[in-house]
Amino acid sequence: MSRNARLTLAALILVCSLPVVASYVTFYFWQPDSTVNYGELIEPVPLPEARAAGIGGEDVDLAALRGHWTLLFVGDAACDEACRKALYAMRQSWLAQGEEMRRVDRLWLVEGTSEPAAATVADQRGLRLARAVPAWRERLPDASGGHVYLVDPLGNVMMRFPPDPDVKRMIKDLQRLLKYSRLG
Repeated sequence: MSRNARLTLAALILVCSLPVVASYVTFYFWQPDSTVNYGELIEPVPLPEARAAGIGGEDVDLAALRGHWTLLFVGDAACDEACRKALYAMRQSWLAQGEEMRRVDRLWLVEGTSEPAAATVADQRGLRLARAVPAWRERLPDASGGHVYLVDPLGNVMMRFPPDPDVKRMIKDLQRLLKYSRLG
């Protein structure tokens, strides 16, 4: 083989192997600093089949939530400032979806035996209220921390938003999920 042919072969091998080497280097040695989503993705945890006693309406069971994305909050009936912020964030995230809001449900699992104040519930059109079900509550990581959870249409808790959530970022996460998901 002539010198030109060897150089051409070496250049061809280099050009063909460079993308493979680059992909291995980026996969094993370069980790992105951040993610696109605001909510924390958690290991999907299926909610067990259970029925929750409804407050001021019908009972809620997991079958009623299937087929919809559900924003879920667990909190005491004496709704403090953190609770009001979470309910506000849930409502704004739901309303901001426009046509897609029919694919999203909202559920407040109320702890304790007292009733939530009428003023707290008055602004929450479309919010389902039910008594906290121990079988559901134990499946939620850090349920007492004031987090808003996202339940997928198959009944799996798959994301949680921090206490005192940033509404705009929460809306963006939900829009992205609804855009790319064929479920719900």
